[in-house]
Amino acid sequence: MISIKTIAEKCNVSVATVSKALNGHNDIGDETRVRIKKAADELGYLPNAAARALKTNRTYSIGVLFEEEAGCGLTHEYFSGVLNGLKLEVEKNGYDILFISSNFENKKISYYEHCKYRNLDGIAIVCADYKNKQVHELMEGTIPVVTIDYVHYNCTAVCSNNIQGIEDLLRYIYSKGHRKIAYIHGQSNSYVTKERLASFYRTMDSLGIEVPDTYIETADYIETTKTAVCTKKLLELPDPPTCIIYPDDTALLGGMNVIKQLGLQIPKDISIAGYDGSKMSQLLYPTIATIKQDAQRIGTEAARRLICNIEKPKLALVERVIIEGMLLTGQSIANLEPNQ
Repeated sequence: MISIKTIAEKCNVSVATVSKALNGHNDIGDETRVRIKKAADELGYLPNAAARALKTNRTYSIGVLFEEEAGCGLTHEYFSGVLNGLKLEVEKNGYDILFISSNFENKKISYYEHCKYRNLDGIAIVCADYKNKQVHELMEGTIPVVTIDYVHYNCTAVCSNNIQGIEDLLRYIYSKGHRKIAYIHGQSNSYVTKERLASFYRTMDSLGIEVPDTYIETADYIETTKTAVCTKKLLELPDPPTCIIYPDDTALLGGMNVIKQLGLQIPKDISIAGYDGSKMSQLLYPTIATIKQDAQRIGTEAARRLICNIEKPKLALVERVIIEGMLLTGQSIANLEPNQ
């Protein structure tokens, strides 16, 4: 590893002068400072992490809480996009990422204790059970926290525009002539679900459409088995819907399988729509009408806000940052006469 002594020898200056140049002191000339920094870059000099921590009172480490219920982990397309955006922005700013848990050296500790032990500068909660007391302890603690798709009074939140997303999707379906629209939504205790479901009812009301209770079903996100059951139930109603909206593009696959098993065709016999805008949804036939979430930008914005709160605490504000999605119309919505 290159030391400041090596840089001093190359530039024919003292170690103290190199230290001052690299640490932004003003009592050396600009020409000398530029020459030393250029030499440091050419030699591949990296400051000692321990020394930097002592000087700045920061470890340049950010904790990530990612507890995803469905068990897909990092293979989940939406969350992998968020994490990738977060990772790239964090590393660009000289920070490292550490995944946090409640297990440490065969002992059970709280998330907050883990973060304190690691002396983390900030925390990004990407996915978690927000009913968990440990998660609330994190959000209410002294370490800067940013949340994804969850709003808390003490934390900056970066959220996809779920309200507008559902409205855009519904208005598109409505424009194709559909009036009997069912919604299989995600788990009811999810903040995302609450926003999407409220937007569904509000948009349908603004369109002058009354939604029968039988048109609303619940299935966990990316859960194909339950969406298959819900789809069959909806299609067997005396007055079935002409279009079904699913919790997400993965859960939608369970519905597609049942539709095919019943000998029905999409969109000729039943129209369907998803959410997330996954790559898979656009490779299926027919391609799926869905809302593409900008997962990478959500992660990037979360990292930017968190780092700003770490480095400029006096400027820190609790904000809610909304990231817009995009409607992908696909081929899965049939054109109907409005009275169908």
